Amino acid sequence: MKNPQSIGEKSGTRDEIEGTAKKLAGKVKEGLGKAIGNPGLESRGECDQLEGAVQKEIGTLKKAIGR
Repeated sequence: MKNPQSIGEKSGTRDEIEGTAKKLAGKVKEGLGKAIGNPGLESRGECDQLEGAVQKEIGTLKKAIGR
């Protein structure tokens, strides 16, 4: 029998780590977009930061309920 985590469900810790990485990558994109005057890249960076923050919070919630 397969572990439920191996079927595609991420652990809370993994979500927290991936969320933090997305936030960091988003900050880099946003900063680069500002530096080179590319509003599209800047905007994508802001979106990545938001997505990372949400994923990190999901991980925190999963850990709180024991997943």
